[in-house]
Amino acid sequence: MARSERDGGTRNVDICGPSHGVHDQVTVDIDSLTSSVESMMSQDLIMPDKACIFKVPYILRRHSEKAYNPNAFSIGPWHRHHPLMKSTEKVKLKYLKGLLCRRSASITLKEIIKYTRGIEKEARSCYAGPIDDVGAEDFVRMLVIDGCFLIELFRKKQDKHLREDDDPIFNMSCMLQYLYHDLILVENQIPWLVLEHLFNMTAEPGNTTALAHLALQFFDNIFSFCPPSIDFSYQEKKHLLDLLRNWLVLSSGKEENGDTGWEPIPTVTNLVDAGIKLKVGKSRSILDIKFENGILEIPKLIVEETTEVIIRNLISYEQCSPKCTDIITSYAVLLDNLINTTKDMDTFTSSGIIDNWLNPDEATQFFNKLYQDAYLKNYYYLKLCKDVNKYYRRRLPRWRALLISNYFGTPWAIVSLFAAATLLILTIVQAIFTIVK
Repeated sequence: MARSERDGGTRNVDICGPSHGVHDQVTVDIDSLTSSVESMMSQDLIMPDKACIFKVPYILRRHSEKAYNPNAFSIGPWHRHHPLMKSTEKVKLKYLKGLLCRRSASITLKEIIKYTRGIEKEARSCYAGPIDDVGAEDFVRMLVIDGCFLIELFRKKQDKHLREDDDPIFNMSCMLQYLYHDLILVENQIPWLVLEHLFNMTAEPGNTTALAHLALQFFDNIFSFCPPSIDFSYQEKKHLLDLLRNWLVLSSGKEENGDTGWEPIPTVTNLVDAGIKLKVGKSRSILDIKFENGILEIPKLIVEETTEVIIRNLISYEQCSPKCTDIITSYAVLLDNLINTTKDMDTFTSSGIIDNWLNPDEATQFFNKLYQDAYLKNYYYLKLCKDVNKYYRRRLPRWRALLISNYFGTPWAIVSLFAAATLLILTIVQAIFTIVK
């Protein structure tokens, strides 16, 4: 039995345990608790409209922790205290010093910091996760050091004359490999508005090359040796990962209007057995997949360790951003449909569509697990899948493919079939002559 008393906003509750003869008294200050909940509700509970840099949800992160954590370079506030990132802070400072030395006549560090302080609140609103523990001074310092490092990196990639003899990145191939991994992580970003302002402040007189152009040149071989076109009108950019996604989508010429629903298709091996032909796509974007007249045209894709990282982070970005469509997620779903076994992977590699730098088992598992626990609102290849299935169900292409596979697959098979046909004809002729006589 329980007895409660109300006294000036404080409630005393005596609870008699089922097997104890003593009473435990619990005091709850109702007024204080009410005030606390009201205070919590008064906070801004809605994600800011400008939020574009997200913490990866655990449901996605758990499938591949290493795909979301930087190896050597922390960009932004969320990984800067990791012990592995400390050694590369000196590299960033060296790049900042080199930039200032070239621009000492027209811009100073004090001016850069002063201007960055003016956009600190706007930059802070781009982070969807908590960064309240980072004060204004630390935040501005981080933006200046990380932002100038990225700008200098992109400039040095394009112009070898800017590199010093003791450059710590371009003299060590492993450093570039770390950066190709670390700069595409959804958690490892700083707002594009910061990069653009710093870039404009430190630009060389008469140099009209855009920052987006330099950044895309740095990543030009991230998907294939035939990079997407960089001659398109850049839309509003939020950060480097967002720029890469827009690069893929706009270069494909594919409008972002997917269809609700989903329809699976057979694996690529089954499609080939049914008479469907594979063709390496001419498009410079991996997203531009087409099917017409029994030909499945897929642009070339390099499959290496970084490939999983970039696609996983692009999918996570689409899943977290309320204004982002599911076109990269749709691409992963389609490839998972087409690739189930190592035989499917071999079919793609032999056709030249996939340049696989992993072993077939690893590459196959990579595609099978790429989009686990991701939600697909609109499927951007639904019409393609329906067209493929319609063609696949036709009998004539399947019979033709089986005939070619079984009887015309090798020169010896063709010779044997020709000899058998000749023997059959001679036998029929001989039988006719016998009857005539």
